[in-house]
Amino acid sequence: MPRRVDWIPEEEWATIVRNVPIVSVDLLVETPDGVLLAERTNRPAKGEWFVPGGRVYKGERLAEAVHRVAREELGVGVEIGERLGAYEHLYDEADVDGAGGKHYLANGFLVHTDATEFDPDDQHGTVRVFETPPADLHPYVGAYLDAAGLS
Repeated sequence: MPRRVDWIPEEEWATIVRNVPIVSVDLLVETPDGVLLAERTNRPAKGEWFVPGGRVYKGERLAEAVHRVAREELGVGVEIGERLGAYEHLYDEADVDGAGGKHYLANGFLVHTDATEFDPDDQHGTVRVFETPPADLHPYVGAYLDAAGLS
């Protein structure tokens, strides 16, 4: 198994974002009260209700990344329900200046938690559970909801 790499220096990260797609996991989190969405505080999709997600570390399996992202971004454990599929997310903006956009190869997962309280990280201004998701969501979030039969 390859050596795990989780932290990438800022200059190297900028080179990666400018030149290659980022492999990531996105979590459509289902709770007893509805679907959890988080308001993004950074680019891309800043200010949008979005699903928690993050890049996959070298040497990390997708399921490991799902559990890590849930812990780091929401402060909760989750159970993986199903893999929703692989998605290409293309953005005109990025968190790296001069990148000319950002390209993700996102692996969507439907996950479940019994948690009712969340401890969001600084990527999310607000975390909210929606009994009925808003109609004007980002299309990438809508695709996950459709795939899970939750739209």
